[in-house]
Amino acid sequence: MPFGPAAAQTVAITNAKLVVGDGAQPVEGGTVVIRDGKVVAAGPGVAVPAGMRVVDAGGKWVSPGIFAGFTRMGIVEVDGVDETNDSGASSAPFHAAIDVAPAVNPKSSPIAINRAEGITRAVVAPDNRGSIFAGQGAIIDLGTDMDAVSKPRAFQFMEWGESGARAAGGSRAAAYATLKNALFEVRDYVRAPASYTDRGKDAFLTRADAEALVPVVQGRMPLLIHVERASDILVLLQLKKEMPALRMVFVGAAEGWTVAAQIAAAGVPVIANALTDLPENFEQLAASQSNVGRMAAAGVLVGIGTLNQDEARQARWEKQYAGNLVALTRVPGATGLDWGAAFAAISSKPAEALGLGGEFGSLKPGRRGDVVIWDGDPLEIGTSVVSVFIDGVEQSLDSRWTRLRQRYLDPKEGALPKAYQR
Repeated sequence: MPFGPAAAQTVAITNAKLVVGDGAQPVEGGTVVIRDGKVVAAGPGVAVPAGMRVVDAGGKWVSPGIFAGFTRMGIVEVDGVDETNDSGASSAPFHAAIDVAPAVNPKSSPIAINRAEGITRAVVAPDNRGSIFAGQGAIIDLGTDMDAVSKPRAFQFMEWGESGARAAGGSRAAAYATLKNALFEVRDYVRAPASYTDRGKDAFLTRADAEALVPVVQGRMPLLIHVERASDILVLLQLKKEMPALRMVFVGAAEGWTVAAQIAAAGVPVIANALTDLPENFEQLAASQSNVGRMAAAGVLVGIGTLNQDEARQARWEKQYAGNLVALTRVPGATGLDWGAAFAAISSKPAEALGLGGEFGSLKPGRRGDVVIWDGDPLEIGTSVVSVFIDGVEQSLDSRWTRLRQRYLDPKEGALPKAYQR
């Protein structure tokens, strides 16, 4: 059948081992009904409306598509080739005002590869260059069409800790002064936009940067903050007390488990790397493989991302990370997640962290019709994708990887590139 926007957006998937993605355990004999690209019903005993296309899952696992909690997919092809890397701009006068949405390339190779691994939506964040503020990130879908951006300017991304200190001139104290000064300048801009003077590239905030930070200061846009060290987390929580409108979301949080009670009390979600169990730097000295499980046990809303884990290409690793968290429940002294909670950490929880749980991440009614059929447990490393639907549209599973595999699996005379002809 043809793939793309012209394909049917109204479909029922029946006879499924169904995962809703809200933290509940899988149920047998489930049905998902998608009408006009959105879920209208999901569960056992759901009736299929007459005249609807029906896909029999044959008892296979059916789940919401994976919502990758932190990536740079679609804005980086080759890290070391500047022409293919739009994640940051070292020489630009703008920082907070940078918007990644116009740079997203739906034909970027990792998008097709990750789609074939069950990733249907992704958080795409810019990289900071010369400022604690990196810019405005987007939510994308991994469909085969050219309309990839589901939600532009979905959040502002900021670096704290070691990275923030470097960007602010060399110390955490300087980063804190920079942040406070920026917030003051945004307040000045809000009071009198017409009189705000743009002081050029050497200013802390250009006029465009100040304007971009207004929805952050007013609580209309989440502020995603890369922070690892416990003491840095506590500094940010104190700032939230002073400015309660800030909708902070912590990214990384390797030492989050040591201050999990404080994070939970402040109501700050976390998008964590799942298994940062060895410190890679001085701000991760308390890293633990039990970090996610312990934060969740303390009441923190925790999703999984891939910050600094080949995040431009390998969102597909999230399945294995979630499966490892399930395995941790069987390790004496460790803290992991049960199966339902682990799957939610790569589906509904990241969406909820950004305030988008009503639209993405689960198969509850009203959510986007992002559905994956698997040939086994999706958290097991040997499981493969059978079918992927995004907004109810069945997607191609073809990618550069599958084409290369097919080329060399059964090479035929005349089919190889010129370089292979001797």
